[in-house]
Amino acid sequence: MSADTAILAALATPLIGGLLILLTGSIPNLREAVTLVTAAVLFLIVASITPTVLAGDRPEVTLLQMLPGLDITFRVEPLGMLFGLIASGLWIINSIYSIGYMRGNDEGHQTRFYFFFAVALSSAVGVAFSGNMLTLFVCYEVLTLSTYPLVTHHGDANSLRSGRIYMGILLGTSIGLLLFGMVWTWHVAGTLNFTQGGILEGKADETITVALLFLYMFGIGKAALMPIHRWLPAAMVAPTPVSALLHAVAVVKAGAFTVVKVIVYIFGVDFLADTGATEWLMIVAAATLLIASVVAMRKDNLKARLAYSTISQLSYIVLGAALVTGTAIIGAGMHLAMHAMGKITLFFCAGAIYTAAHKTEISQLNGIGRTMPITMGAFAIASLSIIGIPPLGGSWSKFQLMLGAAEGDHLVYVFVYAASSLLSAAYLVPIIARAFLLPPEAKSAGAAAAHEGGIQEAPLPCLIALCTTAVGAIALFFYADAIAALLAPITGPITG
Repeated sequence: MSADTAILAALATPLIGGLLILLTGSIPNLREAVTLVTAAVLFLIVASITPTVLAGDRPEVTLLQMLPGLDITFRVEPLGMLFGLIASGLWIINSIYSIGYMRGNDEGHQTRFYFFFAVALSSAVGVAFSGNMLTLFVCYEVLTLSTYPLVTHHGDANSLRSGRIYMGILLGTSIGLLLFGMVWTWHVAGTLNFTQGGILEGKADETITVALLFLYMFGIGKAALMPIHRWLPAAMVAPTPVSALLHAVAVVKAGAFTVVKVIVYIFGVDFLADTGATEWLMIVAAATLLIASVVAMRKDNLKARLAYSTISQLSYIVLGAALVTGTAIIGAGMHLAMHAMGKITLFFCAGAIYTAAHKTEISQLNGIGRTMPITMGAFAIASLSIIGIPPLGGSWSKFQLMLGAAEGDHLVYVFVYAASSLLSAAYLVPIIARAFLLPPEAKSAGAAAAHEGGIQEAPLPCLIALCTTAVGAIALFFYADAIAALLAPITGPITG
């Protein structure tokens, strides 16, 4: 299969799988087998494109032309290749986890769940492989629409209210700001194609550049910059596999990915460095990074704490892109992968705790490491990666980001990154300590007896998934150079 054909196959495979999921919905074992096979086939197809991209080629395919110069075009470059690998690879693991979680909690509407999950993955791959801003925008909106039924899966009043917040903010920002910025870019530059070095240099003055950057950065609502972040905590009403999708596999990663792609291929890193147009964005990203960490410390609900952690970690990527140095851009791209692996593990563990122990609050987790040692061990590994402790993958991306800030003579942001790592430790380490070091708080003799009943882990598929991603967080430490090598071409002849 040629790389061009593989692009089309990668887009079509989840959609075909989704249709098969609908057809096999009355036979759960077959439906879930279809999900797993579809996820595996998608990953193999995406992985087959990687050697071509590493060799320096940029496979491209155009589906249709809407207007002269405005095409629905897909083109695979290194940053999109990385995001495609993340999304398709983690879908396999998330699907395994979903089987254990959805069955373990006797969730309803499981066929609908797996179908929309597949559609979301197709749109995520479309975002990853977009050849221009128009294509990305279309796939970005499909991703929003296809994840709405997942966020509102339970169908109760709370879910529907959270779904309205989710849709309102994401559609409002993309249509009200991002689309406006795209039209303005087309007017100024005459193209929306992703181009090495950007398309605005020599065509937009500093004032227009700052205005466009504002429209793009706040129009990309999935990046969750404050104050347009509220959709992310609101979406935590969804089942935990959906939370994993939102935080690690597709949605927020699509936002952070789009931020980096726009800065690199629409504005151009050298152009932004020369104009200083990102100074305000650095401040906003740094503020989001620190404030979200402080808010996370105050949340007792485990998923809420992890949600605010994600808001903070996304701003690591936005700040790295705004620093506009080669090393920081590479660090931002690396953090897409490192955070995805660590955060999906944390959400898997949160869901496993709920499934096995029906606990959602951190204050309820005293001594739970004794009955759920595998789950909490994986939680500890993922937490250390998010904090940035070797030998976990997160240590490399944070090092690259701090080095990139230093190269750009932005020493204050070196301290921001360091302070955020300390704050990450402050909201994650106490959970681990509570689980392993504190005695369980049994409210009755019966509860105490139940607690002493031995290991009480979540269903096996949940454990397989969370152990796999925990090992992945370690493995990324040793393969960080491969990710950096893949991303190196996107920086071009950038100087720090």
